[in-house]
Amino acid sequence: MRFISHLDLMRLFQRALRRAGLPVAISQGFNPRSKISIKRALKLGVESMDEALTVHLSRRIAPAAFIELFNKNLPEGIKITKSEEIG
Repeated sequence: MRFISHLDLMRLFQRALRRAGLPVAISQGFNPRSKISIKRALKLGVESMDEALTVHLSRRIAPAAFIELFNKNLPEGIKITKSEEIG
């Protein structure tokens, strides 16, 4: 998975969230997008074990349920290990 680009990784997360049926918030405006972001983009070929992904949801979901639904729809090699609700 280290040879996947940042944009491809973002697309992968968007698709996994959609397949999981999670209520991801959508931006307003001319070109609406899912409100997700990765804290920092990794260079191509760099592997990481602890990256931060922020997902804005339109309604509250328990962190444990979020992890379970999200991980079921992610490919082998990518796994969500921790989830916390941010005010």
